[in-house]
Amino acid sequence: MSQQIKEGDKIPSGSLTSKGELGIQNYDPAEIFAKGTHILFSVPGAFTPTCSEKHLPGYVEHAEAFEEAGVLSINCVAVNDAFVMKAWGESLGIGENVRLLSDGNGAYNQMLGLAMDTGNFGGIRSKRYAMVITDGTVKGLYVEDEKAFEVSKAEYILEQLQQ
Repeated sequence: MSQQIKEGDKIPSGSLTSKGELGIQNYDPAEIFAKGTHILFSVPGAFTPTCSEKHLPGYVEHAEAFEEAGVLSINCVAVNDAFVMKAWGESLGIGENVRLLSDGNGAYNQMLGLAMDTGNFGGIRSKRYAMVITDGTVKGLYVEDEKAFEVSKAEYILEQLQQ
């Protein structure tokens, strides 16, 4: 695992995908977060309890408040394939307010130093975190302790933006 990205670092180039109307779409985080303020938050896995019941729904619920705070996009990434991410979003009724991104093999989260190996539970997964990215630079990085859900939730990130 590489060294963890930190506040003040540029968001690196990489490859994330989503399943859209036209098939698989590719996204380079360095490009999509280059201008304006964006939220990138990560969950250990789609369809998992905290992720499905609290983490993702919190960002959907507060999407308007994020927009009012000047956030251009809210992005959720997980080490699942693009088809699983699409099915997860559909199962929760997620609209267009949150972009669901796939880091299929965990390579991007490993590059960020934000991956963890869960062994036979699921292999390489992402740590639970959120970051505020402004003009391609990490302005805030909030990484959860193992089994915690405090600093990466939507309400906490909104508080940070309003300070």
